[in-house]
Amino acid sequence: MRILMVGGGCRGLDLTRDLAADGHAVRVVTRDEGRRAEIEQAGGQPWIGDPDRIGTLRYALDNVTLLLWLLGTAKGTPEQVADLHSGRLNMMLERTTDTTVRGVVVETGGTLPPEVAASAISEIERANRVNEIPYRLLDADPSDRAGWLEAAHAAIDDLLLPRASVQ
Repeated sequence: MRILMVGGGCRGLDLTRDLAADGHAVRVVTRDEGRRAEIEQAGGQPWIGDPDRIGTLRYALDNVTLLLWLLGTAKGTPEQVADLHSGRLNMMLERTTDTTVRGVVVETGGTLPPEVAASAISEIERANRVNEIPYRLLDADPSDRAGWLEAAHAAIDDLLLPRASVQ
């Protein structure tokens, strides 16, 4: 399975290591060319792009099964952070339509103000209603690295594992 990871920082690199060790291909978005070696050492494929410029991520979705939008601790002005979880997330979700993406994990925990987290939830719920994009929310506390990793794995597994049908 191929995963596109947008954000996540050091936690994301830990998750990349785990997923790569399990045989998954992880494409990791970074704005900084200088992080290429660090991402590759974690087993990831660096993608130079910027979630503030969704066009830079367009081809990053090629052959991706899951999109991980891990921007719960994104830095910037309050307006920039809010836009990552509303307009930018909306544009990215629109680009998953008619692709190989079969699920999205959106991080809503972290340092996000409640109204920003609510905006992200609203965007992913709308994408689910309109385009039937399956999703899971990751609201684990990023300061608890082990707990966050466990919750991230659970969200990913929940999207990938078929559910038993209810009779």
